[in-house]
This record gives sequence, structure tokens and C-alpha cells, in this order.
Amino acid sequence: MKNFLVHNDEVKKEMLKSIDVNSIEDLFKQIPQNARMGELELEDAISEMETQKEVKALAKKNNTDYISFLGAGTYNKFIPACISQVANRFEFLTAYTPYQPEISQGTLQIMYEFQTMICRLTGMDISNATMYDGASACAEAILMTVRISKKNKVLVSDKLNPEYIDVIKTYCWSNDIELIMFNEIPSETADFACVLVQNPDFYGEIKTYNKPECLFIVCTDVSTLGILEPPRDADIVVGDIQTLGIPMNFGGPHAGFIACREKFMRQLPGRLAGRTVDADGKPAYCLTIQTREQHIKREKATSNICSNQALMGLCATLYLTVMGEKGFRQAGYLSTKIAHELSAKLAQKGIKTLNKNFFNEFVIEVDNSDKFLSKLKENGIIGGLKLDNKKILVAATEMNSKEDIEKYIINI
Repeated sequence: MKNFLVHNDEVKKEMLKSIDVNSIEDLFKQIPQNARMGELELEDAISEMETQKEVKALAKKNNTDYISFLGAGTYNKFIPACISQVANRFEFLTAYTPYQPEISQGTLQIMYEFQTMICRLTGMDISNATMYDGASACAEAILMTVRISKKNKVLVSDKLNPEYIDVIKTYCWSNDIELIMFNEIPSETADFACVLVQNPDFYGEIKTYNKPECLFIVCTDVSTLGILEPPRDADIVVGDIQTLGIPMNFGGPHAGFIACREKFMRQLPGRLAGRTVDADGKPAYCLTIQTREQHIKREKATSNICSNQALMGLCATLYLTVMGEKGFRQAGYLSTKIAHELSAKLAQKGIKTLNKNFFNEFVIEVDNSDKFLSKLKENGIIGGLKLDNKKILVAATEMNSKEDIEKYIINI
């Protein structure tokens, strides 16, 4: 491929002449002037050295020294330094979404290993090679159950992450699916395509669910599955993998997954990698059972808007590999231990925890949420997520120390 050269005025005139147009402005004359973007009013160009100074000055406005007890779907987790070093290698960065996939054996192997790890964690038979995020994974799982059951009514827990619910509402509206929210699973569910619950739920509560009569979708935080039992009663398990070696990144990007029983694999959206042998009998990896519109005819695709987050999946695979079973379990144990210690110390100060059973996230009740959080923030602590005027969602991870807890208690 030749280097790209910007078109000069002579080339532009030649191109316009070939399509019988006098000017570039004529190309847009059918668009009303009031619908067009005005001038960008950019400042004059500056040198690279001046740009670096400007960017550094802007970066200093970000305060990264807060002690964080935020959760609600994005968590401050320990990430081994080697993960970014490997994930940023050009072999992965330039080949994460190949259109001739078999040429990228390394990427395909990572996808295969990711799928295997997700299956081991969730207790499911089959997993895809990532989704855009946990929200789209939930919505796509619902579409799966509608295709499988031929029913267009679904039940979704009102304790699911609110952002996930918003995405689900959009998917259901555009696909003429009747969405019914519930607090407790109804006794009669046979007329529905599925029941979707989150466990632990958005508020951190761990619950035990009986298998409904319809298809059962469980949204889970995979980082809890080193300690909690996997949702083996589910037909489909979905979730977000941000807790597996992916930084908070100001709220994104994340990645999600869908895992399911083997009998549903042909309804699974996204990409699936399989392992076989080549002509020499050596292990080889390839895409298989393709349901993705970029690899098959669009009208036959299970989803034409699902994305593939292979680089995020790479980070998750590296994280699980480096941490190992023991390290993964220890990180979960520390998160739980620290959260329960914080809850106990808050109780000593007269602040009630509303959860009965929780992993590392819980809801507290205070007199005034804004006042409570503002005082903590003044002392360098992000104390949690305000739910309403009296309730705050608090999360702790292995990154929070005993000193962090003491500082939290002292400054409330």
C-alpha cells in the first residue's frame, strides 16, 4: 500500500470535474444551512513541545489520589503490571479483529482460552469470545431466549444494574418484546421467554433462586465466582469482565460475555473460537459456528450490532492466567473481608447496613447522603454511590487497606 497523500487543489478540481460539480460546497447544497455544523473555531496550531505541556497541564486537573469505595459495576481492582505490557504488544493490537481470522493464530488462541476460562468459572458448556459490555450481554441473552422459545414476553429483576435495564428496554422496544419488571420471581413463568436476575444484585445482595419454568438468565460478577458457587442452574450466564484485569478507565471501555448450555450454542451471538489440528497434526485455532454478521450473511446473523472486545478479553485471559486459581480466590476473599470489616465498623458508629448477605458491596443508610459523601470527599475519600437522599452503595476491593477503612470511619 502506498503512503496516503492529502489531495491538493489541483486533484480536488479534477475530482469535482469528473462528477460534474463546480465546488465542494455544491456537494452539500441539498442539506439545509441550519442543519450544518458551523466553524469549529479551533485555536491556531502549536508545536509538539507546546502540545505536551498543554496536555500535562490538563492531566493535572484529574485528581487520582482519592481512596475509592465506588462500585456499581466498575471496580478498583488489583491489576498485575505485566498485563498491559503483554496486551500492548503490536501482535495483539494489530490483529484483534481479523477479517481473515485464521491468519491470527495468537489472537484466536487467546479467544479460545478466554472462552474456556469463562466456562470453568460459570459452570456453562459454551462461551462466546466477549461482548461489548455487561449491558449488551444481558440484552442479547434476552433475544436468544425469545428466538429459542418463540415467546415475546420476558421477566427482568428490578434489582439489575439500572444501566443494564435501560439497554434492555431499548432492545425490547425495538424488537416488540414485552418487558415486565419484578421484585420477586412470579410463581407462574411458563408463558415467558425468560427470567433474568443479577446475583449478587446491583445492591450487593446474594440470593438463592429456584429455577423458573422458562429459560433462566443469570447476570454475575465473575470475580465473585472464586468464592461463590457458579450459577449452574442457569441456562445462560452473562456478565461484565471489568473486574478481570481491566482498569476503571473513567467508566469504560468494558467488555461482557455470554455463556450457555451446549444446546443453545447456535443462538449465541458474537464470535466463537474453536481448536482443531492443521495438515501437520499440530494444534490450530479457527472461528467456528459463526453467527456474526461480519462473517455470514447479515439476515442469518443472530445479532447485527454486537461487538467483539478481543483486547479486553485478552486482558481478562492474562489476568486469570497470572493470578491463577489461588490468587483469584485470594483477591475475592480480601474484597469480602475488607467490605465486611467496613460494614461492622460503620455499625459501631450507628450507621446501618441494609444488606443481609453481601460479597463486597452493600447499602448503608445515613441521615443525609450528600452531606455524608461531601465530608468524605473533602478528606480524599470517594465514599460510595448515592442512591437517594438517605442510601449509599459502598464497595470495597482488595485495593482498600485497613488504613483506608480507618480513614473512612474517622472522617464520617
